Amino acid sequence: MNEQLLYHIAITSIPNVGDITAKKLIAYCGSSEQVFKEKKAVLEKIPGIGAINAQKIITHKTEALVVAEEELEFIKKNNIKPLFYLNDNYPKRLLHCEDGPILLYSKGNVEFNNQKVVSIVGTRKATEYGKEFCDKIVAGLAPHKPLIVSGLAYGIDVYSHKAALKNNIPTVGVLAHGLDRIYPAQHRGVATQMIEKGGLLTDYKSGTNPDRENFPKRNRIVAGLSDLTIVIESSKKGGSLITAYIANDYNRDVFALPGRLGDSQSEGCNNLIKTNKAALIQSVKDIEYIMGWETKKKSKPSQHQLFVELTPEQKAIASILSEKGKIGVDELSLQAKLPMSKITAMLLDMEFSGVVKTLPGKIYSLA
Repeated sequence: MNEQLLYHIAITSIPNVGDITAKKLIAYCGSSEQVFKEKKAVLEKIPGIGAINAQKIITHKTEALVVAEEELEFIKKNNIKPLFYLNDNYPKRLLHCEDGPILLYSKGNVEFNNQKVVSIVGTRKATEYGKEFCDKIVAGLAPHKPLIVSGLAYGIDVYSHKAALKNNIPTVGVLAHGLDRIYPAQHRGVATQMIEKGGLLTDYKSGTNPDRENFPKRNRIVAGLSDLTIVIESSKKGGSLITAYIANDYNRDVFALPGRLGDSQSEGCNNLIKTNKAALIQSVKDIEYIMGWETKKKSKPSQHQLFVELTPEQKAIASILSEKGKIGVDELSLQAKLPMSKITAMLLDMEFSGVVKTLPGKIYSLA
């Protein structure tokens, strides 16, 4: 395992090899280790790699392995849990994100594949209006037992973590630096509590500073980890808007807290709502309705059509729905081991046949 992890870490240290390129290399070569053992002539023939990137791999592989050895020692000494994208402990929701990290570093006790995951982001200059709503929405979510995700930054981020801890809800902070430090340092106490009830997560190796360019990259993890993103206060060009746009690109639901016209800390949220990039949120009931999380009284099971001819794959989908009751299309795609394009077509056909029904928030259940 350690040897495999060594190569997983090393591939993230090669210049110009980002997550998308790394996944391509691993897919063609068969493993991270084989990428380092492949000849340049083979590497440059991989679509999208070319001679320049192939040369970088050959040139920097020794240096990358040295860096990986050092990181491996840090992981062992500090009880860090590595999450590789082909392993079972990797957050499943991120598997649907093309640019999802190939390797994450986690500290704490987090169930990333919790049934319900909610990201909360917002301005660093939170008003009392935003803070109060943050407390209210997190407390309202408590009966659903979600995982609360944010970025441990000033303002709404840290308030959402504190509200989660107060309501005994697990919470995870996604960092824009390595796990050898906490930024901002004032949030070290909160971070310590989070490790006990949740944890910290990053795709940056130890020694990485919280440089400005790291934060937008961090935001893709905040958006990709969750079923929905809530934006609580944002200026016209607030950083939390980046998370909202990424969540939209990932086909995830976005909610925004409306504010008064002319209020600088609400301009971003109001614009998200105006441009149909976010649903207006007033209370947890809005989330429950749109996401299909409403608690309903049990009713007598409906009788499905008896003479519908289902293919083996459709039968597998029906079996999963029967077991889970309600399930999101992303999770259904993973469990059924079918590509999204195929599963959505089959679900549509099954809906026409009266076998399944669609609920708000891209949730499906048996009819």
